[in-house]
Amino acid sequence: MALTDHSDVFIGSTGDGWTFVVLNRLIRNGARILTGAEFTAREHQGRTLYLLPPETAQDAHERAGVAAYGLMAHTLDLVDLAWTTRQHGATPSREPDVTICFTDHAVTATAATDQAAAVLAQHGFTPAGAKRQYALPPGLGESDAVSAVVRAESHLYADGISVRIDLGIATAQDIPPAPSRPGAAPVRRSPRRLDGAAADQRQPHPVR
Repeated sequence: MALTDHSDVFIGSTGDGWTFVVLNRLIRNGARILTGAEFTAREHQGRTLYLLPPETAQDAHERAGVAAYGLMAHTLDLVDLAWTTRQHGATPSREPDVTICFTDHAVTATAATDQAAAVLAQHGFTPAGAKRQYALPPGLGESDAVSAVVRAESHLYADGISVRIDLGIATAQDIPPAPSRPGAAPVRRSPRRLDGAAADQRQPHPVR
């Protein structure tokens, strides 16, 4: 599974500033709620993405907030790690106080201040060697890592510390595909004898 797949609703941002929503289960009126908040639906590798183009943090914050409020009437299993919807520090050019990065093998963070580093430490990040570099423990499950980042980001934001979360997704085209699902076992039917006209009707037509 990808990090986008562990909750009913995942809200994130691409590196180039798009905000996206993934629905991992059927939610009543989910598509209507999202398109009503001006997200655009797009089919992508077996799943439907809901996208907002790069815009001001205030606009993205309001639209994502409307969408999240509507979706949370149906599920509380929602993860929001979108840096584009945060009202402070939400520009690609401005360096945030904390940057948290997901890679294939680790979750790392940089902290510009001692206050930010102290908050990271409270949520399981430990020094990673280089100055101001931190990481979650190796071997932590992906779902647990996402939960730790959610808690850390919420704490930092509440303390007025700007945060940017890099999901390792550069553009909307890089959003992971839908998880593969095991196919259903074929249904075995008892053979049935056909005769006469019925048998003629059941003969397969040749492919031309």
